[in-house]
Amino acid sequence: MFTATLLCAPKAANLDRVTVESLRDAWAGGVASWLNPGIAAEFAMPARPANQWEVWAGLQAIGVDLVVQASAGRKKQMLLADMDSTMIEQECIDELADVAGVGARVKEITARAMNGELDFEAALTERVGLLKDLPDGVIAKVLAERITFMPGGTELLATMKANGAYAALVSGGFTAFTGHVAAALGFDENRANTLLIKDGVLTGTVAQPILGREAKVQALREISARLGIGHDQVMAVGDGANDLGMLGLAGAGVALHAKPAVAAKCDIRINYGDLTALLYVQGYGIGDFA
Repeated sequence: MFTATLLCAPKAANLDRVTVESLRDAWAGGVASWLNPGIAAEFAMPARPANQWEVWAGLQAIGVDLVVQASAGRKKQMLLADMDSTMIEQECIDELADVAGVGARVKEITARAMNGELDFEAALTERVGLLKDLPDGVIAKVLAERITFMPGGTELLATMKANGAYAALVSGGFTAFTGHVAAALGFDENRANTLLIKDGVLTGTVAQPILGREAKVQALREISARLGIGHDQVMAVGDGANDLGMLGLAGAGVALHAKPAVAAKCDIRINYGDLTALLYVQGYGIGDFA
């Protein structure tokens, strides 16, 4: 059996009964269940539809996300999440660069790296080099004044952990930020790069080795092995090219508001929903949220 989940942006709440039931009827699905009225619904069906992506494209035009997946094993026992533009709404290095007066240059490099146009490690090295001599106090200032959490993150972590899941934050960003985000949202552990500081200023370098795409894959392997669970029991979420390895290895790889080149390689694409979408696609209803 397969399950089709339809969802939209919670603020829009524009998912209507006609849309859900018309698709259910076209795909010979079972009774539609509303996970959150106006926001998320699902129904089961006997086979994966041949026209899934044509229908997906049509629903995107009206602000609705569609996910089709095997019904069995949807609820996952581990969450592996990227941080920048995933658990938070910003790219931390871009915010630091903006304060340093090199924001435009760094944002350009970040966008190209996240779209897979540049080697991640080389791009990170170049961007961090532009931050040389920035006072380390700027980190706390950026955290306090510029960083905001992606909507739905609190509910996602609380609900999955209440149901026995383990949560790890793995970022190509910096420990100075992941430590704060992990503590605020309730992650069990976090991994990221370390900005090197000397005499109160950034040196323009990061500690080696650089945590990039392969390090995220290794984190998935290491943590799942430690927990004694299979990769199929992991839900990974990210938005950039350096997330593709872990998204492909996880049982459920979610491209959240991802770069087009990244989303095109993922079966679960969330362009309108927030982080609560990761609960809906697992079958949690609003009444199950912790």
